[in-house]
Amino acid sequence: MLAFFSPQQLGHVPARELHNGGWIDHAETAARAGSIVAALPLPLPAVDYGRAALLAVHSVEYVEFLADAHRLWREAGREGDAIPYVWPVVARRPLKLARIDALLGRFSFDAATPVSAGTWDAAYWGAQTALTALDTVVGGERSAFALCRPPGHHAGADYLGGYCYLNNAAIAARAAQAAGRGRVAILDVDYHHGNGTQDIFWDDPTVFYASLHADPATDYPFFWGHADETGGGAGAGATLNLPLPAGTGIAPYLAALDVAVAALQRFAPDLLIVSFGADTFAGDPISGFALATDDFPAVAARIAACGWPTVIVMEGGYATDALGANVAAFLGGFGA
Repeated sequence: MLAFFSPQQLGHVPARELHNGGWIDHAETAARAGSIVAALPLPLPAVDYGRAALLAVHSVEYVEFLADAHRLWREAGREGDAIPYVWPVVARRPLKLARIDALLGRFSFDAATPVSAGTWDAAYWGAQTALTALDTVVGGERSAFALCRPPGHHAGADYLGGYCYLNNAAIAARAAQAAGRGRVAILDVDYHHGNGTQDIFWDDPTVFYASLHADPATDYPFFWGHADETGGGAGAGATLNLPLPAGTGIAPYLAALDVAVAALQRFAPDLLIVSFGADTFAGDPISGFALATDDFPAVAARIAACGWPTVIVMEGGYATDALGANVAAFLGGFGA
């Protein structure tokens, strides 16, 4: 399977995040990408497709904010990373506020996703990596892997959060449709629910979103990903959430995956995007499932057996020392 990566993604280096009332080292580090690169044949470079595909998903105001946020933070006399601390919970009115503190609150939903000096370039090239993998699949390859870092599935059309800034899977989905693949499915197998992806396609019947994830009654992001969330408006029924309890191992995980795959088969996509997170691994420091490295090939094989052209987009996975082996196991199980 062809894999793609851009070294510009290594420039995103937040120092810390707010977690459980205190500051901790930021969990989403450049070493994650390094672990994956070391475990794969040398990935191919990403191609720069520009901002147009980003703007098919994200608002102009949000993209401009993300590109400028750290500069505005420094111009305001601040040091370190830009971190939001106030949010418009009751109503998100389109106020013309220019102070960086207000902009951070407007365009985010948590305090765990800092904007550092290299964040925009890293996120931009993560999106270009996903688009490059997609272009390969649209061009005839059965599958391709986009090593995207930082991840993307928590980012909405106009907000960042959950270590995510641009929604790589959503950007690839819209680009696939622009390339003639009218029905696109996104299968999210990260430990955490991809609230941003769900939000973007909530009322869109042409994109089916299915997610296996930790029960949001007990796990981040809490407010999204419950089983009764099934899409709205014209997209009613095009969202499937399969929350699973802490400690889930491979047998119940595969049973839930079979439910998701059956739903995808009924939808009959022209192209599949897999939001793959290796944080379902038993040793992941911020997650709670119990999959082993040897389980990832079975997960991949269930998906690959459907035979759809597939773009695999990297999401989470924070057991850095094991991450490369886990990703390699998944890709190897895909059989391409």
